[in-house]
Amino acid sequence: MKKLFVLSVAVLAANYVTAQTISKERIKADISYLASDELKGRGTSTPEELEAALYIANEFKKLNLTPKGDAPQNHSKNNNPYLYYFDYKHNPNPHDTNTANIKSKEGINVVGFLDNKAKYTIVIGAHFDHLGLGHDHNSLDANPEGKIHNGADDNASGTSGVLELARYYTSNKTKVNYNYLFMCYSGEELGLLGSKKWCEKPTLPLEQINYMINMDMIGRLNDSTKKLMVYGFGTSPTWGKLLDEQNNYFSLKKDSSGIGPSDQTSFYLKDIPVLHFFTGQHHDYHKPSDDVDKINFEGEQKVLEYIVKIINATNKLPKLTFAKTAAPASTAKSFKVTLGVMPDYAFDGKGMRVDGVTDGKPAFKAGVLTGDVIIQLGNEKITNVYDYMDALAKFKKGDETTLKVIRKEKEIELKVQL
Repeated sequence: MKKLFVLSVAVLAANYVTAQTISKERIKADISYLASDELKGRGTSTPEELEAALYIANEFKKLNLTPKGDAPQNHSKNNNPYLYYFDYKHNPNPHDTNTANIKSKEGINVVGFLDNKAKYTIVIGAHFDHLGLGHDHNSLDANPEGKIHNGADDNASGTSGVLELARYYTSNKTKVNYNYLFMCYSGEELGLLGSKKWCEKPTLPLEQINYMINMDMIGRLNDSTKKLMVYGFGTSPTWGKLLDEQNNYFSLKKDSSGIGPSDQTSFYLKDIPVLHFFTGQHHDYHKPSDDVDKINFEGEQKVLEYIVKIINATNKLPKLTFAKTAAPASTAKSFKVTLGVMPDYAFDGKGMRVDGVTDGKPAFKAGVLTGDVIIQLGNEKITNVYDYMDALAKFKKGDETTLKVIRKEKEIELKVQL
């Protein structure tokens, strides 16, 4: 955990007037505040999440973005015009089927518009909520209750990306053919709530949107592999060639699907082309240890510079054509059990490489180690993460089976109780 962060407003303010490049110093300042203990993990609908929302709104105001909130005068909590309010219900205990007494809560998105008097708009977004104090049963810590989950990478990194791109495009005077809508979403960790709600009741007509850029966990680039995951390249015929043409640094891993576990999905389901950027899973994912001292600020700077190149390249093109993509096999599955492992989504080999093991979970008890490559679960062969999801969906709690893994080039069979 980090000590409370005191924001140096003067340092940031001095950069706004001349900001025409991506600044890792500003990225660091944003993440350091958003992922500080002061905001207690930015849990959805908490007072601290509202503080984070107001911080983002204030940055938008400094940049003279046009507010695109939703009639804030109807809300007694805060009438900031950048805030977009939505109601939702969430069951914090998935094992409790008695949901009759669950009360409705209020979430908050933050929305600012850069009006270039163009016909179409590019959406640049990221979720800013995280797991708060670990009360929602989505932490991977063995005993999460009451621990601050600061979410520096997930997703203060993406939020800082939205802010930095807003600074870049408001200060860069190059003529552009598109407007920009900058959005930070609440409730992503509870099921993409904020982006879904906005797409259901948008404050800008959906038919005016050219495409959507999503950033979720872009702060942990590996300096050795330089691997960057880009999802959604199949959602427009334009993306495939353009992604390669603009890249001279990263080892790209591309996935064509517009559907995935982040906010780009909400836009794809409205027939809008999307791209989602992600530097990969790590051991601190959904744990209290996801802190600012582990962020690769220079790496995030390079990711944002790459996104700028992609966006700028589309400025020369007409509105992108949308294309439907096949949904990943795992999206249709429901799971009664979990192994308690974190997949390495950047792994290109055969099988599913384990990037982390949660203490006390079945895989931990079976002796699975970080770096193991799972090749079989029960009778089900596993060649990739989607095979693993398919296999896991066939088991129920209490089942005993075998797990085959490759460890240091040797095949090992482990017994596991799910």
